[in-house]
Parts: sequence; structure tokens; C-alpha cells
Amino acid sequence: MKKLILLLLFSAIFNAQVAIGKTQIDGSGLLDFQTGTTNGIILPRVIDVGTMNAIVPGTLVFDSASSRVKYFNGIWEDLSDKQGNSPVLLPGNDIATTGVIIGAASSAATGVLVLESDTKALILPKVTDPVTNVKSPAAGMICYDPGTQMICVYNGTEWFFWK
Repeated sequence: MKKLILLLLFSAIFNAQVAIGKTQIDGSGLLDFQTGTTNGIILPRVIDVGTMNAIVPGTLVFDSASSRVKYFNGIWEDLSDKQGNSPVLLPGNDIATTGVIIGAASSAATGVLVLESDTKALILPKVTDPVTNVKSPAAGMICYDPGTQMICVYNGTEWFFWK
């Protein structure tokens, strides 16, 4: 875990691309994950998106108030067709420090992890058939299934898929 945090901090300082679990970035990604993993990105779990301030377009969160994955593009859009189950949040686990910025020296956006680039993007973790292969998905998990070529999001109850 310490190695990952140091890697993220060094990449933020040097504005470099970051590969996690592999040695090279696929294409022009800013943050890229090992192929064949059964782990996805767990989106930040917020108490209620209605209480968030200074939201920038492109923000993805798991809204605990509605148990839905949401995307901000001027307004909040649901990425879950149905309500799921909110995770039980344990008290005392919040980290109240500034987030990590990758791709720029600074950013106007606030978040735990901010990817800032005009030419590079996040490459989601590639998980083949997450319904079968991810044994205990967490609410707010997001990944890409290269077999079906779909984005997969888990809302705490079921998976949702987008082409």
C-alpha cells in the first residue's frame, strides 16, 4: 500500500503516466491498470451528492443516500438503473487530507484522486466477466470488460453495463 501511495505521489509531482501492476501504459492513458485483474476502482462513497460543493464535470461517485453510481455533467446523472445497497461505513476510516493530483502540478478540482490532462485519460481496470470473476464486489466498483467491451458498475446489489 505504501508503494502505491508513493508511486501516486511521485507521479503527481513529475506529471507522469502511471501503470499499476504492470510496466507500460496502454495507449495514451494517464492511469492504467494490469490486464486480467479481478479488481476494479472503488468510487468515492459520498453521504449525499446534494451536499457536495465545487463539483467539476466528469466527477464519478457512489451516492450512499440513493445507493446509486452517479456522474456529474452539469447535473447528476444516474449510472445505475435501480437502487442498490449502500455499504456499511465504519467510523474513523475517513482520511481528511488533500487528494492526489496526477497529470498536473495543480488542479481547480477537488477530490481524493484527480486526474488532470488535456491529452490523456483514465484507463479502467480490465476485468473479464466481472459478474463471475469478482467474488465480493464493493458498492461503487467500476471496471471495463474487454470480452464484452462494456463498462461495468456495481451498485451494491447488481452489475450495470454500458457500451
